Amino acid sequence: MTKSAHDDQGYYQTGDIGRREGKYFWIMGRASVDIIKSGGYKISALDVEREILSLPYIQEVMVVGVEDEEFGQRVAAAVVPRGVKQISLEDLRRDLKAQLAGYKMPTILRLLDGELPKSGTGKVVKKTLGPKLFPKDYRGLDMVQVWEARKRTTATRDHKL
Repeated sequence: MTKSAHDDQGYYQTGDIGRREGKYFWIMGRASVDIIKSGGYKISALDVEREILSLPYIQEVMVVGVEDEEFGQRVAAAVVPRGVKQISLEDLRRDLKAQLAGYKMPTILRLLDGELPKSGTGKVVKKTLGPKLFPKDYRGLDMVQVWEARKRTTATRDHKL
């Protein structure tokens, strides 16, 4: 195990939520990046990823929750297109309409060129990659499209792949 897997006090970071009372540890549950809490709903990022991957123009996808004042979290998708240069968030949402309930729809989209970055074991590490692809100032990034629910429009800037 590497040093980065341990906290400042030397404890291994398992991802479990718990508390310590004297010599006892009480495990309360698991912190998961695959559960998105948005607008009072619990959304499985894996379910959303599966549906997005079923689209013929998607090669790879990563879905994470991005902090939001109004909803708690927003559903954000980072995608690598297959055979196309442009994908709009509006088109993606339209194509997912039959598979996903409205509250599960991605409201943030980032297009990536090539492939999703992976760890040495070949896995996408959402815990570190999510904040890198969707930082706090994600709305100002050229390659990010944001769905504005009240206006039912996509706020986007010109972007290149």
